[in-house]
Amino acid sequence: MRILFVCKYNRFRSRVAKAYFNKIKRDKKIKAESAGIIKGQYPLSSVQVKIAKEYGLNINGRPKSLNVNQLNSADKIIVVADDIPKIIFNYSKFKDKLIIWRIGDEWNGNIKNNRRIIGQIIKNVERLVKELKKNEN
Repeated sequence: MRILFVCKYNRFRSRVAKAYFNKIKRDKKIKAESAGIIKGQYPLSSVQVKIAKEYGLNINGRPKSLNVNQLNSADKIIVVADDIPKIIFNYSKFKDKLIIWRIGDEWNGNIKNNRRIIGQIIKNVERLVKELKKNEN
């Protein structure tokens, strides 16, 4: 199974979701990746990298942009954002794969807001892992 986490720039939200998913999943057959609908050009926020590390998550690396192959090969496409136009995924072949977690972004380096965002992502990922495990049985 392939899971694709998507946010706007692949700088924070989708990376956190991928990193946490890979940290807690048990099934080695499930592969997760992340991408942004727009390739992020800005350096990662040092505040976000630091907060992610507090949770044992590594979100370093270059942002990746979304491509058609990722969309087609994904069994689940999880939008970890509230700022992506739904029209991008408005194709019948994506309809049954698509899950949307409406999670806002943080641009000002506010530690409290970044922790809140990571908390939302963690809750959603934990719920996803439970659902996948339940469906596996």
